[in-house]
Amino acid sequence: MFFAISFTFLSEPYKKTLILWAKTKYMAQKVTIPKGTRDFTPLEMARRNYIFNTIQQVYELYGFQPIETPSMELLSTLMGKYGEEGDKLLFKILNSGDFAKKADEQHWEERNISKLTPQIAEKGLRYDLTVPFARFVVQNRNEIQFPFKRYQIQPVWRADRPQKGRYREFVQCDADVVGSNSLLHEAELVMIMDEVFTRLGINVTIKINSRKLLTAIADMVGKPELITAITVAIDKLDKIGLEKVQEELKQVGLSDDDIKKVTPIIELRGNNQEKIEAVAELFGGNEASEAGKNEIFKVFNYLESYELNNEVEFDLALARGLNYYTGCIFEVKAKDVAIGSICGGGRYDDLTGIFGLKDVSGVGISFGADRIYDVLMQLNQFPETTLQGPKIMFVNFGDKEAQYALKAAISLRNNGVSAEVYPDSVKMKKQMNYANTKHFPFVVLAGENEINNSTYTLKDMKTGEQSEVSLPELIEKLKNS
Repeated sequence: MFFAISFTFLSEPYKKTLILWAKTKYMAQKVTIPKGTRDFTPLEMARRNYIFNTIQQVYELYGFQPIETPSMELLSTLMGKYGEEGDKLLFKILNSGDFAKKADEQHWEERNISKLTPQIAEKGLRYDLTVPFARFVVQNRNEIQFPFKRYQIQPVWRADRPQKGRYREFVQCDADVVGSNSLLHEAELVMIMDEVFTRLGINVTIKINSRKLLTAIADMVGKPELITAITVAIDKLDKIGLEKVQEELKQVGLSDDDIKKVTPIIELRGNNQEKIEAVAELFGGNEASEAGKNEIFKVFNYLESYELNNEVEFDLALARGLNYYTGCIFEVKAKDVAIGSICGGGRYDDLTGIFGLKDVSGVGISFGADRIYDVLMQLNQFPETTLQGPKIMFVNFGDKEAQYALKAAISLRNNGVSAEVYPDSVKMKKQMNYANTKHFPFVVLAGENEINNSTYTLKDMKTGEQSEVSLPELIEKLKNS
Protein backbone atom coordinates (compact mmCIF):
# COMPACT_ATOMS: atom_id res chain seq x y z
CA MET A 1 0.00 0.00 0.00
CA PHE A 2 0.92 3.63 -0.43
CA PHE A 3 1.66 4.23 3.27
CA ALA A 4 4.29 1.45 3.35
CA ILE A 5 6.50 3.33 0.88
CA SER A 6 9.21 5.52 2.32
CA PHE A 7 9.18 9.07 0.96
CA THR A 8 11.53 10.79 3.39
CA PHE A 9 13.41 12.25 0.43
CA LEU A 10 10.40 14.40 -0.48
CA SER A 11 9.99 17.96 0.69
CA GLU A 12 7.33 18.71 3.33
CA PRO A 13 4.81 20.30 0.92
CA TYR A 14 4.97 17.22 -1.32
CA LYS A 15 4.58 14.90 1.66
CA LYS A 16 1.44 16.76 2.79
CA THR A 17 0.03 16.67 -0.73
CA LEU A 18 0.58 12.90 -1.04
CA ILE A 19 -0.95 12.23 2.38
CA LEU A 20 -3.99 14.34 1.54
CA TRP A 21 -4.36 12.51 -1.79
CA ALA A 22 -4.19 9.13 -0.05
CA LYS A 23 -6.78 10.09 2.53
CA THR A 24 -9.09 11.37 -0.17
CA LYS A 25 -8.67 8.24 -2.31
CA TYR A 26 -8.87 5.55 0.36
CA MET A 27 -10.83 7.09 3.22
CA ALA A 28 -13.33 9.37 1.47
CA GLN A 29 -16.39 10.07 3.58
CA LYS A 30 -19.70 8.92 2.17
CA VAL A 31 -21.77 11.96 1.25
CA THR A 32 -25.40 11.65 2.35
CA ILE A 33 -28.20 13.37 4.26
CA PRO A 34 -30.09 12.32 7.41
CA LYS A 35 -32.81 9.71 6.98
CA GLY A 36 -36.24 11.21 6.59
CA THR A 37 -34.96 14.35 4.84
CA ARG A 38 -34.64 15.15 1.14
CA ASP A 39 -33.00 17.44 -1.40
CA PHE A 40 -35.27 19.01 -4.01
CA THR A 41 -34.34 19.58 -7.64
CA PRO A 42 -35.59 22.65 -9.57
CA LEU A 43 -38.32 20.48 -11.11
CA GLU A 44 -39.41 19.22 -7.70
CA MET A 45 -39.38 22.76 -6.31
CA ALA A 46 -41.60 23.93 -9.18
CA ARG A 47 -44.09 21.21 -8.29
CA ARG A 48 -43.90 22.00 -4.56
CA ASN A 49 -44.42 25.70 -5.21
CA TYR A 50 -47.50 24.83 -7.24
CA ILE A 51 -48.94 23.21 -4.09
CA PHE A 52 -47.86 26.03 -1.77
CA ASN A 53 -49.19 28.73 -4.10
CA THR A 54 -52.54 26.98 -4.50
CA ILE A 55 -53.01 26.71 -0.74
CA GLN A 56 -51.83 30.29 -0.15
CA GLN A 57 -54.23 31.68 -2.76
CA VAL A 58 -57.21 29.94 -1.16
CA TYR A 59 -56.20 31.02 2.36
CA GLU A 60 -56.01 34.64 1.25
CA LEU A 61 -59.45 34.39 -0.41
CA TYR A 62 -60.84 33.69 3.06
CA GLY A 63 -59.02 36.60 4.73
CA PHE A 64 -56.04 34.81 6.30
CA GLN A 65 -52.75 36.71 6.67
CA PRO A 66 -49.19 35.25 6.74
CA ILE A 67 -46.84 35.06 9.72
CA GLU A 68 -43.61 33.16 10.46
CA THR A 69 -42.18 31.77 13.71
CA PRO A 70 -38.65 30.48 14.50
CA SER A 71 -37.59 26.95 13.54
CA MET A 72 -36.67 26.29 17.15
CA GLU A 73 -38.65 27.00 20.29
CA LEU A 74 -37.91 26.61 23.98
CA LEU A 75 -38.65 23.06 25.12
CA SER A 76 -40.78 24.58 27.87
CA THR A 77 -43.01 25.88 25.06
CA LEU A 78 -43.22 22.54 23.25
CA MET A 79 -43.19 19.83 25.93
CA GLY A 80 -46.50 18.55 27.25
CA LYS A 81 -48.59 19.87 24.36
CA TYR A 82 -48.60 16.74 22.16
CA GLY A 83 -49.07 13.95 24.68
CA GLU A 84 -46.44 11.48 25.85
CA GLU A 85 -45.92 9.99 22.38
CA GLY A 86 -45.54 13.44 20.83
CA ASP A 87 -42.96 14.53 23.40
CA LYS A 88 -40.80 11.56 22.43
CA LEU A 89 -40.81 12.72 18.81
CA LEU A 90 -39.45 16.19 19.56
CA PHE A 91 -35.96 16.88 18.23
CA LYS A 92 -33.97 18.38 21.10
CA ILE A 93 -31.08 20.78 20.49
CA LEU A 94 -28.03 20.46 22.75
CA ASN A 95 -27.04 23.63 24.57
CA SER A 96 -24.10 25.53 23.08
CA GLY A 97 -20.58 25.04 24.40
CA ASP A 98 -20.02 22.51 27.20
CA PHE A 99 -23.61 21.27 27.27
CA ALA A 100 -22.78 18.59 29.88
CA LYS A 101 -21.37 21.08 32.38
CA LYS A 102 -24.62 21.55 34.29
CA ALA A 103 -25.79 17.96 34.00
CA ASP A 104 -26.12 15.83 37.13
CA GLU A 105 -23.59 12.95 37.00
CA GLN A 106 -26.03 10.59 38.64
CA HIS A 107 -28.55 11.24 35.89
CA TRP A 108 -25.85 10.35 33.33
CA GLU A 109 -25.06 7.11 35.13
CA GLU A 110 -28.72 6.17 35.55
CA ARG A 111 -29.56 7.23 31.97
CA ASN A 112 -32.45 9.23 33.41
CA ILE A 113 -33.42 10.95 30.17
CA SER A 114 -36.45 12.83 31.55
CA LYS A 115 -34.33 14.59 34.19
CA LEU A 116 -31.20 14.88 32.05
CA THR A 117 -32.84 16.51 29.02
CA PRO A 118 -33.72 19.87 30.68
CA GLN A 119 -30.11 20.14 31.91
CA ILE A 120 -28.44 19.68 28.51
CA ALA A 121 -31.09 20.96 26.07
CA GLU A 122 -33.21 24.09 26.45
CA LYS A 123 -34.47 24.26 22.85
CA GLY A 124 -36.10 21.98 20.30
CA LEU A 125 -37.17 22.01 16.66
CA ARG A 126 -40.87 22.76 16.31
CA TYR A 127 -43.12 19.70 16.05
CA ASP A 128 -45.96 21.57 14.38
CA LEU A 129 -47.02 25.16 13.70
CA THR A 130 -50.02 25.32 16.05
CA VAL A 131 -48.24 25.45 19.42
CA PRO A 132 -45.74 28.09 18.19
CA PHE A 133 -48.74 30.03 16.85
CA ALA A 134 -50.40 29.93 20.28
CA ARG A 135 -47.18 31.24 21.81
CA PHE A 136 -47.09 33.97 19.12
CA VAL A 137 -50.64 35.05 19.97
CA VAL A 138 -49.85 35.32 23.67
CA GLN A 139 -46.68 37.34 23.07
CA ASN A 140 -48.33 39.66 20.54
CA ARG A 141 -51.84 39.90 21.99
CA ASN A 142 -51.66 43.69 22.28
CA GLU A 143 -50.68 44.14 18.62
CA ILE A 144 -53.17 41.81 16.89
CA GLN A 145 -56.90 42.22 16.28
CA PHE A 146 -59.25 39.42 17.36
CA PRO A 147 -60.55 37.31 15.77
CA PHE A 148 -57.08 36.84 14.28
CA LYS A 149 -56.81 34.78 11.09
CA ARG A 150 -53.33 33.68 10.09
CA TYR A 151 -51.74 31.23 7.70
CA GLN A 152 -48.21 29.85 7.95
CA ILE A 153 -46.24 27.71 5.45
CA GLN A 154 -43.02 26.45 7.07
CA PRO A 155 -41.14 23.20 7.78
CA VAL A 156 -41.56 21.16 10.97
CA TRP A 157 -39.55 18.26 12.40
CA ARG A 158 -40.49 14.98 14.06
CA ALA A 159 -38.14 12.23 15.24
CA ASP A 160 -40.36 9.58 13.71
CA ARG A 161 -39.37 6.42 11.86
CA PRO A 162 -39.15 7.38 8.17
CA GLN A 163 -41.44 5.46 5.82
CA LYS A 164 -43.49 6.03 2.70
CA GLY A 165 -45.36 9.29 3.05
CA ARG A 166 -43.78 10.06 6.44
CA TYR A 167 -40.66 12.21 6.82
CA ARG A 168 -38.65 13.68 9.68
CA GLU A 169 -38.62 17.08 8.02
CA PHE A 170 -41.69 18.24 6.15
CA VAL A 171 -43.69 21.36 5.39
CA GLN A 172 -47.04 22.19 6.96
CA CYS A 173 -49.44 24.75 5.56
CA ASP A 174 -51.58 25.97 8.46
CA ALA A 175 -54.56 28.28 8.78
CA ASP A 176 -55.94 29.20 12.21
CA VAL A 177 -58.50 31.57 13.67
CA VAL A 178 -58.25 32.60 17.33
CA GLY A 179 -60.50 34.80 19.41
CA SER A 180 -63.89 33.49 18.26
CA ASN A 181 -66.16 30.61 19.32
CA SER A 182 -68.27 30.77 16.16
CA LEU A 183 -68.73 27.45 14.37
CA LEU A 184 -68.88 29.41 11.14
CA HIS A 185 -65.07 29.15 11.18
CA GLU A 186 -65.29 25.34 11.20
CA ALA A 187 -67.60 25.46 8.18
CA GLU A 188 -65.29 27.84 6.32
CA LEU A 189 -62.29 25.61 7.03
CA VAL A 190 -64.19 22.71 5.44
CA MET A 191 -64.85 24.97 2.44
CA ILE A 192 -61.14 25.81 2.26
CA MET A 193 -60.16 22.14 2.29
CA ASP A 194 -62.73 21.40 -0.40
CA GLU A 195 -61.53 24.32 -2.57
CA VAL A 196 -57.83 23.46 -2.26
CA PHE A 197 -58.25 19.82 -3.21
CA THR A 198 -60.63 20.73 -6.02
CA ARG A 199 -58.00 23.08 -7.49
CA LEU A 200 -55.32 20.41 -7.10
CA GLY A 201 -57.53 17.80 -8.78
CA ILE A 202 -57.49 15.34 -5.84
CA ASN A 203 -60.69 13.49 -4.90
CA VAL A 204 -60.91 13.37 -1.11
CA THR A 205 -63.15 12.55 1.83
CA ILE A 206 -63.27 15.26 4.51
CA LYS A 207 -64.02 13.63 7.86
CA ILE A 208 -65.48 15.55 10.81
CA ASN A 209 -66.01 14.57 14.45
CA SER A 210 -66.18 16.31 17.81
CA ARG A 211 -63.72 15.78 20.62
CA LYS A 212 -66.69 16.21 22.96
CA LEU A 213 -68.19 13.00 21.57
CA LEU A 214 -64.92 11.21 22.29
CA THR A 215 -65.06 12.58 25.84
CA ALA A 216 -68.59 11.20 26.06
CA ILE A 217 -67.23 7.72 25.25
CA ALA A 218 -64.91 7.87 28.26
CA ASP A 219 -67.75 9.22 30.43
CA MET A 220 -70.11 6.49 29.22
CA VAL A 221 -67.81 3.70 30.46
CA GLY A 222 -67.14 5.58 33.70
CA LYS A 223 -63.45 6.15 32.98
CA PRO A 224 -63.00 9.86 32.09
CA GLU A 225 -59.36 9.71 33.16
CA LEU A 226 -58.68 7.39 30.19
CA ILE A 227 -59.90 9.84 27.54
CA THR A 228 -56.40 10.31 26.03
CA ALA A 229 -55.61 6.58 25.90
CA ILE A 230 -59.03 5.80 24.45
CA THR A 231 -58.77 8.41 21.69
CA VAL A 232 -55.22 7.33 20.79
CA ALA A 233 -56.49 3.76 20.34
CA ILE A 234 -59.58 4.77 18.36
CA ASP A 235 -57.45 6.99 16.10
CA LYS A 236 -55.67 3.86 14.86
CA LEU A 237 -58.85 2.21 13.51
CA ASP A 238 -57.99 2.77 9.83
CA LYS A 239 -54.41 1.57 10.34
CA ILE A 240 -54.82 -1.56 12.48
CA GLY A 241 -58.52 -2.52 12.23
CA LEU A 242 -61.29 -2.97 14.80
CA GLU A 243 -59.95 -6.12 16.46
CA LYS A 244 -56.56 -4.56 17.20
CA VAL A 245 -58.23 -1.38 18.48
CA GLN A 246 -60.34 -3.48 20.85
CA GLU A 247 -57.18 -5.20 22.11
CA GLU A 248 -55.54 -1.83 22.69
CA LEU A 249 -58.60 -0.50 24.53
CA LYS A 250 -58.41 -3.54 26.82
CA GLN A 251 -54.73 -2.90 27.46
CA VAL A 252 -55.38 0.71 28.52
CA GLY A 253 -57.98 -0.35 31.10
CA LEU A 254 -61.39 -0.94 29.47
CA SER A 255 -63.30 -4.07 30.48
CA ASP A 256 -64.99 -6.41 28.01
CA ASP A 257 -68.34 -4.82 28.87
CA ASP A 258 -66.86 -1.35 28.26
CA ILE A 259 -65.56 -2.41 24.85
CA LYS A 260 -68.99 -3.83 23.93
CA LYS A 261 -70.50 -0.41 24.66
CA VAL A 262 -67.81 1.45 22.68
CA THR A 263 -67.74 -0.77 19.58
CA PRO A 264 -71.16 0.25 18.12
CA ILE A 265 -70.12 3.89 18.37
CA ILE A 266 -66.86 3.58 16.45
CA GLU A 267 -68.56 1.24 13.95
CA LEU A 268 -71.53 3.55 13.38
CA ARG A 269 -72.75 3.48 9.75
CA GLY A 270 -75.26 5.43 7.67
CA ASN A 271 -75.41 8.89 6.12
CA ASN A 272 -74.44 11.99 8.08
CA GLN A 273 -77.98 12.83 9.19
CA GLU A 274 -78.63 9.25 10.37
CA LYS A 275 -75.40 9.19 12.34
CA ILE A 276 -76.09 12.57 13.96
CA GLU A 277 -79.56 11.38 15.02
CA ALA A 278 -78.13 8.11 16.39
CA VAL A 279 -75.63 9.87 18.66
CA ALA A 280 -78.11 10.72 21.44
CA GLU A 281 -79.42 7.17 21.55
CA LEU A 282 -75.96 5.58 21.63
CA PHE A 283 -74.62 7.85 24.36
CA GLY A 284 -77.75 8.15 26.46
CA GLY A 285 -77.86 11.92 26.00
CA ASN A 286 -75.14 12.96 28.47
CA GLU A 287 -73.90 16.55 28.51
CA ALA A 288 -70.73 15.99 26.47
CA SER A 289 -72.52 14.02 23.77
CA GLU A 290 -75.27 16.63 23.45
CA ALA A 291 -72.69 19.41 23.09
CA GLY A 292 -70.76 17.41 20.49
CA LYS A 293 -73.91 16.53 18.57
CA ASN A 294 -74.99 20.18 18.47
CA GLU A 295 -71.55 21.22 17.14
CA ILE A 296 -71.64 18.69 14.34
CA PHE A 297 -75.26 19.52 13.46
CA LYS A 298 -74.53 23.25 13.24
CA VAL A 299 -71.44 22.81 11.05
CA PHE A 300 -73.35 20.60 8.59
CA ASN A 301 -76.20 23.11 8.66
CA TYR A 302 -73.80 25.88 7.58
CA LEU A 303 -72.40 23.66 4.82
CA GLU A 304 -75.84 23.04 3.31
CA SER A 305 -75.71 26.44 1.62
CA TYR A 306 -72.34 25.67 0.01
CA GLU A 307 -72.02 23.34 -2.97
CA LEU A 308 -69.08 21.13 -2.02
CA ASN A 309 -67.13 19.19 -4.65
CA ASN A 310 -65.87 16.53 -2.25
CA GLU A 311 -67.53 14.14 0.19
CA VAL A 312 -67.87 15.36 3.79
CA GLU A 313 -68.41 12.56 6.32
CA PHE A 314 -69.35 12.59 10.01
CA ASP A 315 -67.05 9.88 11.41
CA LEU A 316 -67.32 8.98 15.12
CA ALA A 317 -64.13 6.91 14.86
CA LEU A 318 -62.08 9.98 13.95
CA ALA A 319 -60.00 10.86 17.00
CA ARG A 320 -56.81 12.76 16.05
CA GLY A 321 -54.55 12.00 18.98
CA LEU A 322 -53.26 15.47 19.92
CA ASN A 323 -54.23 16.47 23.45
CA TYR A 324 -55.09 20.08 22.75
CA TYR A 325 -58.22 19.52 20.62
CA THR A 326 -61.46 20.26 22.48
CA GLY A 327 -64.19 20.66 19.83
CA CYS A 328 -64.65 19.78 16.16
CA ILE A 329 -61.81 17.83 14.56
CA PHE A 330 -61.06 17.28 10.86
CA GLU A 331 -59.13 14.84 8.71
CA VAL A 332 -58.81 14.48 4.94
CA LYS A 333 -58.07 11.23 3.10
CA ALA A 334 -57.32 10.87 -0.61
CA LYS A 335 -59.75 8.49 -2.31
CA ASP A 336 -57.54 7.29 -5.16
CA VAL A 337 -54.19 6.80 -3.36
CA ALA A 338 -53.38 4.66 -0.32
CA ILE A 339 -51.65 7.15 1.97
CA GLY A 340 -52.26 8.64 5.42
CA SER A 341 -54.04 11.86 6.27
CA ILE A 342 -53.20 14.72 3.88
CA CYS A 343 -54.90 17.44 5.92
CA GLY A 344 -56.27 17.71 9.43
CA GLY A 345 -57.02 19.99 12.34
CA GLY A 346 -59.58 21.01 14.92
CA ARG A 347 -60.66 23.42 17.67
CA TYR A 348 -58.51 24.02 20.74
CA ASP A 349 -60.33 26.11 23.32
CA ASP A 350 -57.63 26.19 25.97
CA LEU A 351 -54.29 26.07 24.13
CA THR A 352 -53.32 29.70 24.74
CA GLY A 353 -54.32 29.26 28.38
CA ILE A 354 -51.23 27.08 28.78
CA PHE A 355 -49.19 30.21 28.04
CA GLY A 356 -51.18 32.48 30.36
CA LEU A 357 -53.87 33.85 28.03
CA LYS A 358 -57.23 32.48 29.17
CA ASP A 359 -60.53 32.19 27.29
CA VAL A 360 -59.15 32.52 23.76
CA SER A 361 -60.64 29.84 21.55
CA GLY A 362 -58.99 28.77 18.33
CA VAL A 363 -59.59 26.46 15.40
CA GLY A 364 -57.30 25.53 12.54
CA ILE A 365 -56.25 23.09 9.84
CA SER A 366 -52.93 21.96 8.40
CA PHE A 367 -52.22 20.68 4.88
CA GLY A 368 -49.47 18.07 4.62
CA ALA A 369 -47.71 19.41 1.52
CA ASP A 370 -45.26 16.51 1.25
CA ARG A 371 -48.00 13.88 1.26
CA ILE A 372 -50.03 15.97 -1.18
CA TYR A 373 -46.94 16.00 -3.44
CA ASP A 374 -46.76 12.19 -3.29
CA VAL A 375 -50.46 11.91 -4.13
CA LEU A 376 -50.14 14.23 -7.13
CA MET A 377 -47.11 12.26 -8.36
CA GLN A 378 -48.92 8.93 -8.12
CA LEU A 379 -51.93 10.38 -9.92
CA ASN A 380 -49.74 12.15 -12.50
CA GLN A 381 -51.79 15.21 -11.65
CA PHE A 382 -49.25 18.05 -11.85
CA PRO A 383 -50.12 20.50 -14.66
CA GLU A 384 -47.58 20.68 -17.49
CA THR A 385 -47.10 24.39 -16.82
CA THR A 386 -45.44 23.58 -13.48
CA LEU A 387 -42.75 21.59 -15.26
CA GLN A 388 -41.49 24.41 -17.46
CA GLY A 389 -38.22 26.15 -16.68
CA PRO A 390 -36.97 29.32 -18.40
CA LYS A 391 -38.87 30.13 -21.60
CA ILE A 392 -36.07 31.00 -24.01
CA MET A 393 -32.33 30.48 -24.50
CA PHE A 394 -30.06 32.54 -26.77
CA VAL A 395 -27.31 30.58 -28.52
CA ASN A 396 -23.85 32.11 -28.01
CA PHE A 397 -21.84 32.56 -31.25
CA GLY A 398 -19.17 34.84 -29.75
CA ASP A 399 -18.64 38.05 -27.77
CA LYS A 400 -20.32 40.36 -30.28
CA GLU A 401 -23.31 38.05 -30.72
CA ALA A 402 -23.60 37.46 -26.97
CA GLN A 403 -23.77 41.23 -26.38
CA TYR A 404 -26.53 41.50 -28.98
CA ALA A 405 -28.40 38.57 -27.38
CA LEU A 406 -27.99 39.98 -23.87
CA LYS A 407 -29.74 43.24 -24.82
CA ALA A 408 -32.70 41.24 -26.14
CA ALA A 409 -32.74 39.03 -23.05
CA ILE A 410 -32.92 42.11 -20.81
CA SER A 411 -35.87 43.45 -22.82
CA LEU A 412 -37.65 40.11 -22.51
CA ARG A 413 -37.08 39.97 -18.75
CA ASN A 414 -38.42 43.52 -18.42
CA ASN A 415 -41.58 42.20 -20.05
CA GLY A 416 -41.89 39.25 -17.70
CA VAL A 417 -40.37 36.61 -19.99
CA SER A 418 -37.72 34.33 -18.48
CA ALA A 419 -34.64 34.40 -20.73
CA GLU A 420 -31.12 33.01 -20.60
CA VAL A 421 -28.01 33.57 -22.73
CA TYR A 422 -25.67 30.58 -22.98
CA PRO A 423 -22.45 31.77 -21.30
CA ASP A 424 -19.83 30.28 -23.65
CA SER A 425 -19.43 30.18 -27.45
CA VAL A 426 -18.97 26.39 -27.54
CA LYS A 427 -20.16 23.92 -30.17
CA MET A 428 -23.80 24.21 -31.20
CA LYS A 429 -24.48 20.58 -30.22
CA LYS A 430 -23.49 21.23 -26.61
CA GLN A 431 -25.63 24.35 -26.40
CA MET A 432 -28.67 22.60 -27.90
CA ASN A 433 -28.23 19.64 -25.54
CA TYR A 434 -28.31 22.13 -22.68
CA ALA A 435 -31.51 23.69 -24.06
CA ASN A 436 -33.17 20.26 -24.42
CA THR A 437 -32.14 19.15 -20.93
CA LYS A 438 -33.62 22.29 -19.35
CA HIS A 439 -36.77 22.00 -21.49
CA PHE A 440 -36.54 25.44 -23.12
CA PRO A 441 -39.59 25.73 -25.40
CA PHE A 442 -37.78 28.28 -27.58
CA VAL A 443 -34.20 28.96 -28.69
CA VAL A 444 -32.94 32.10 -30.43
CA LEU A 445 -30.10 32.08 -32.95
CA ALA A 446 -28.60 35.52 -33.54
CA GLY A 447 -25.47 35.64 -35.71
CA GLU A 448 -23.92 38.24 -37.99
CA ASN A 449 -26.85 38.25 -40.45
CA GLU A 450 -29.41 38.80 -37.69
CA ILE A 451 -27.31 41.59 -36.18
CA ASN A 452 -27.06 43.34 -39.56
CA ASN A 453 -30.86 43.02 -40.03
CA SER A 454 -31.74 43.84 -36.39
CA THR A 455 -33.66 40.55 -36.20
CA TYR A 456 -33.63 37.23 -34.34
CA THR A 457 -34.18 33.70 -35.58
CA LEU A 458 -36.70 32.05 -33.24
CA LYS A 459 -36.80 28.24 -33.12
CA ASP A 460 -39.74 26.35 -31.62
CA MET A 461 -38.10 23.38 -29.89
CA LYS A 462 -41.26 21.29 -30.01
CA THR A 463 -42.06 21.65 -33.73
CA GLY A 464 -38.61 22.59 -35.03
CA GLU A 465 -40.08 25.55 -36.94
CA GLN A 466 -37.94 28.68 -37.32
CA SER A 467 -38.95 32.27 -38.06
CA GLU A 468 -37.07 35.55 -38.32
CA VAL A 469 -38.61 38.24 -36.09
CA SER A 470 -37.87 41.72 -34.80
CA LEU A 471 -37.37 42.35 -31.07
CA PRO A 472 -40.92 43.74 -30.57
CA GLU A 473 -42.32 40.70 -32.40
CA LEU A 474 -40.15 38.38 -30.30
CA ILE A 475 -41.40 39.96 -27.07
CA GLU A 476 -45.04 39.84 -28.16
CA LYS A 477 -44.85 36.21 -29.29
CA LEU A 478 -43.21 34.97 -26.11
CA LYS A 479 -45.50 36.97 -23.82
CA ASN A 480 -48.50 35.30 -25.41
CA SER A 481 -47.10 31.77 -25.73
